[in-house]
Amino acid sequence: MCGRYATTKDPATLVKEFDATDDTGEHQPRPDYNVAPSRKVMSVVSRHPKDADGATQQEEPPRRLLRVMRWGLIPFWAKDASIGNRMINTRSETAATKPAFRRALKRHRCLIPADGWYEWRRGPKKGEKHPFFMTTTDDSSLAFAGIWETWRDPNADEGAPPVVSCSVLTTDAVGNLTEIHDRMPLLLPREQWSHWLDPDVEDVTDLLHPPSLDVVDSLELRPVSDRVNNVRNNGPELLERVDDATDATDLDAPALFDKDELEVP
Repeated sequence: MCGRYATTKDPATLVKEFDATDDTGEHQPRPDYNVAPSRKVMSVVSRHPKDADGATQQEEPPRRLLRVMRWGLIPFWAKDASIGNRMINTRSETAATKPAFRRALKRHRCLIPADGWYEWRRGPKKGEKHPFFMTTTDDSSLAFAGIWETWRDPNADEGAPPVVSCSVLTTDAVGNLTEIHDRMPLLLPREQWSHWLDPDVEDVTDLLHPPSLDVVDSLELRPVSDRVNNVRNNGPELLERVDDATDATDLDAPALFDKDELEVP
């Protein structure tokens, strides 16, 4: 998976689609047609409520909430936030074993709603790449499997709010997607949402596998303009089909985003 996707629906639409409660407060991000690392994005979590003292009420059923997070996971032990820019993606095959991700996979899972994601297919010429937008055909949101963490800046003033960040899990591409790239986001169909989000479940290895061909075959693989290569371009025209896609040789996204997360401790 590459380091770009689109999310343009407002909270009211997403809370209805994901059967959640709006917990975004005043931090709602604007529609983003070219989401890049470190930007604020919306995510869905399921948590037990807390009492007035902040203690988790384990006996109460969990609630599904729509929240705002920073894209790019910052582990709780990180010395500074810059590591998050390298951890927008997490390989599902190793998430349970790498220290940067294993705690989040057990305790802090989320869904990341998206209109679709971008990927670049290599052309026959050296350096030639063509952008595609993978999306649904019925305007429903895709649900990326994600993990999140809460990080407190050790150099911040006392009482400063923590940073809540997230990462998209990725897996091997299947079906027609393999013609564009060998990796893809881990897409979760609606019937798997509750199990993935359940805060009382720690082992979700049964969901860490590529989606079925039915899920992938329902997607539109849409060639789009190479304007998406530049993160400064951000508008609905980026999602328009361009059947005579031009060469895209000056990609703005660093190569590391083609390889999921970097090797981390």
